Amino acid sequence: MEKECTKDIIVNISEDQTITDLSKSIQPLKSEIFLKKQVRGMIVEVNLKSFLGLITLQLQNGDKLFIRAVGDDCDLAVEEIEKYLT
Repeated sequence: MEKECTKDIIVNISEDQTITDLSKSIQPLKSEIFLKKQVRGMIVEVNLKSFLGLITLQLQNGDKLFIRAVGDDCDLAVEEIEKYLT
């Protein structure tokens, strides 16, 4: 069974951070990484390695996110996402 890591965070990013930078920072990771948030009353979960998925989330400061990473380096994946988005 694959290792799974999860964490809840609140988004707090500066205006100069882009989803392109986030996407680049996680590409070397082997884990599959998912972000879940409520968008217009619906729960949406996207694969973070999908650029289109990232756009769908419309991340804003104050958003509550649930991070779920699956794979050998999931600890590192969750840490990387948390560091970038908070």
